[in-house]
Amino acid sequence: MPDRPVERTLAHPPTKVGVLSGRALAAFLLSWSFLKVVLRSLFTKPPPGLQVFHENYGTEGLQPIEAEEREVMERFSRCIACGRCDLGEGSRIAASRGAYPGLMPLVLAATRSMPDYVAAARGFAHVPVEVLRAKARTCPVRIPFEALAEFVAKKAP
Repeated sequence: MPDRPVERTLAHPPTKVGVLSGRALAAFLLSWSFLKVVLRSLFTKPPPGLQVFHENYGTEGLQPIEAEEREVMERFSRCIACGRCDLGEGSRIAASRGAYPGLMPLVLAATRSMPDYVAAARGFAHVPVEVLRAKARTCPVRIPFEALAEFVAKKAP
């Protein structure tokens, strides 16, 4: 019977062992990687945090938020989804042909998910400022709709 290579299984461990294997190889690779990271951090300047933020999240439509904007966003996120702001919006919803789903869905989208700002900005464009002011007076939690529309328009990429 001709000699044929033996399959490497647990029943037939390799007979020739390299310089490093198993735990020794893992420890060496881990140490080498750690040394490279340390040396790279010593001799290169890391990019600023805002640049890294844009690189990581820019494609998802996320924008950085300033401290003042964060405080303002808290006022926007008080919406309890009661639907009062949608009263009387039927004609505007129909005229928009799907671009404006009503004020409540816009508020919820704008306060829950930044990537939805583009769609929310398109929707807010169908509502006059006077209507936004009037709706803010009828809102039980006093959402500042006009300020929210401006904020979304500014942050929409």
